[in-house]
Amino acid sequence: MVAKVLFILKRREDYHGIKHSPRGLSTGLYNSASFMDDMLKNAGIESVMEVAIDNNCIDRMVNKHKPTHVIIEALWVVPSKFVILSKLHPKVTWIVRLHSEMPFLAGEGMAMNWVGDYADFSNIVIGVNAPRMMSEIKTYLKVAKNWTDEQVSKRIIYMPNYYPQDYKTKEFKRDKYWVDIGCFGAIRPLKNHMLQAAAALKFANRIDKQLRFHINMGRIEMQGNAVMHNLLRFFEHLTDSGHQLIGHEWRPREEFLELCSEMDMGLQVNFSETFNIVTADLISQGVPIVGSYEIPWATRFFNARPAESDEIADIMYRTYKYPQINVKLNQRNLTKYTSTTEKLWVKYFKEQ
Repeated sequence: MVAKVLFILKRREDYHGIKHSPRGLSTGLYNSASFMDDMLKNAGIESVMEVAIDNNCIDRMVNKHKPTHVIIEALWVVPSKFVILSKLHPKVTWIVRLHSEMPFLAGEGMAMNWVGDYADFSNIVIGVNAPRMMSEIKTYLKVAKNWTDEQVSKRIIYMPNYYPQDYKTKEFKRDKYWVDIGCFGAIRPLKNHMLQAAAALKFANRIDKQLRFHINMGRIEMQGNAVMHNLLRFFEHLTDSGHQLIGHEWRPREEFLELCSEMDMGLQVNFSETFNIVTADLISQGVPIVGSYEIPWATRFFNARPAESDEIADIMYRTYKYPQINVKLNQRNLTKYTSTTEKLWVKYFKEQ
């Protein structure tokens, strides 16, 4: 059987029909799925991607494309919907793909219940994009469902992220007075914006420059309002010293990449990650990054612990001194990681 893949994402709740694309907002999840869709097509596997308004769109999309495999990106389809979908499309293999480590998923109140319910359907496979999370889900479902090792290996599969190797180089022209640090992504506690801002301030003082700390506005998630409030007040008290918080609205991918290219450095020293597409976007533009050990492909030489502001500031200074080495190592690691991803995905669908 030749595999035919359909990716289905759920459109974000804050979609605006005038401001945004009809396919949904340009989010990390959307971009990630589009990268994998293109990867499969380039490998000769038929693939297509759709954005659904809600659960009721799925049947229509499956009828339209007649896939053998439907990949549901993240947790948004209620388990009871699969009772209907399984009867309507008995030959389809449904893959529900998880994008988070357990600490992040713990913030989704229905997550473990839904994963447990999905496992009761023989035609649903759980796809996981991180090895630790995969181990935890395997243990959970093996015990909960009394699965054999063979059942576990068939029903829970490793599906890591992919990122295109379209890299650019950057000429490091440094402003005499300013240093621009990009700490992008949705505002949520595990993203660690507040401590990274404090570390960036230490770094800016060390090199005797004024800090411009760039963040994304418009996506505050998982009780991130307190984080946003503290960031605003933190920089208000720094106004007289010249340090600034600069907010950017969410924007289409090409415009966001252009914004990334304007940074002197990217910061993503977060508490929980499975891939971190923002870091990949920064490094793809030739911008050096300081990450955490949670990012699976980021070079450890330029990583820091997310609870240590002094360590983050020290690694920022190291990155500032050796930006070309930072970019070279991280681009190399990202290429290696995504090459492995491509092999795994292509192997899985060509063996179906």
